[in-house]
Amino acid sequence: MTESVRLKWLLDERDERAGERVATLPLLSVSITRGVQRREAEDTTTRAAAEDLSNYKIGRAGDLVINRMRAFQGALGIAPEDGVVSPDYSVLRVSPLVEHRWLNYYLTSTSTVSEMASLVRGIGGTEAGNVRTPRLNVSDLHSMRIELESLDKQRAIADYLDRETARIDTLIEEQRRLVEMLRERRSSVISHAVGSGLDRSVEFKPSGLGAVPYVPRHWPVMPLRHALTYQEGPGILAADFRDEGVPLLRVSGVRTSTVSLAGCNYLDPEAVARRWAHFQVERGDLLISASASMGTVSEVVSDDVVGAVPYTGLIRMKPGQMTAAFVRWFVVSDEFMHQVESMKTGSTIQHFGPSHLAQMRVALPPPEEQRRIVAYLDEQTAKIDTLVAETERFIELSRERRSALITAAVTGQIDVRGEVA
Repeated sequence: MTESVRLKWLLDERDERAGERVATLPLLSVSITRGVQRREAEDTTTRAAAEDLSNYKIGRAGDLVINRMRAFQGALGIAPEDGVVSPDYSVLRVSPLVEHRWLNYYLTSTSTVSEMASLVRGIGGTEAGNVRTPRLNVSDLHSMRIELESLDKQRAIADYLDRETARIDTLIEEQRRLVEMLRERRSSVISHAVGSGLDRSVEFKPSGLGAVPYVPRHWPVMPLRHALTYQEGPGILAADFRDEGVPLLRVSGVRTSTVSLAGCNYLDPEAVARRWAHFQVERGDLLISASASMGTVSEVVSDDVVGAVPYTGLIRMKPGQMTAAFVRWFVVSDEFMHQVESMKTGSTIQHFGPSHLAQMRVALPPPEEQRRIVAYLDEQTAKIDTLVAETERFIELSRERRSALITAAVTGQIDVRGEVA
């Protein structure tokens, strides 16, 4: 038999500050998918500055810890050990009338998380979707009612869900590892083809390149600037922006294989003609981000993009000896990224520009071989991408099943009697 009880009778807020004890307690965090756990790869410099964490809250083993800004997404859980948490988290002592594991499942069930979302408050609105810096107040959490089962029933439900969710979690982890392996395989296929070609019977020579020590003898090794031309977009002030005119392309417009006007600003056509005409893109031009963390090459295809000006932070490439299709694969190859990383060594470069490209070298296949490599990579990566998409869909469905199972169990839709040995 269940009893409808307000959470205020089951959860007592704890506001115990760490003070000097911060140096002896682990730093805990709360995530949507993993609940409460030790913060991964704790920053030693942060740890050393213990006084900066002295105002952090202490959470005791068995306490409910809530990330107030993400509670409406399910970011809460039971602390597995004593530790310190962000002062913006809520820490609540759980009544002995409640099995901690059951409460954790109940509060992360779909129906309960939806109710929390309706209670989120913050600047800018009253609905979760319209709130800036949204937070779930403890007073609102206390106002919620739950259907409280007997302790024996709570434990039975928790035992059942521990077992069943562990099975699903194991399956999800196996599939996640498969996705990682597939992506590593994809990267390896690209780098091997771009760096060494497809014919293993040809004679090889030392390349002098970092990630590809040997290349086919008939591939010339040359500065990248001899294989294509490149140009970074101009620095343009916000004062030059207009409500309409010539599009000024932004980074948000180069996140797919084709350039779009997403997030663009506009420039006065006369000003463009006087000052920036030589920056205007043409059909077939390629754009990459200059953020030093590249990976996507976008091509100018549509009429509405032709004639636009790339903003500073975007690099425009015009294929030459290196075909446009081959550029796409070269930019995501190990050799390209190795050269980027080697330039970052000992520096803090965040912005990658033409001066860095000028230092790059490339082993360039003949045009016909470039075409064969591109065709091969298009085919092979399409197969891998299909497997990745199918696996990620399986993971998504498994997570949905996990969520549905929890909701069904804590709301009495599943009779767990006899399910747990």
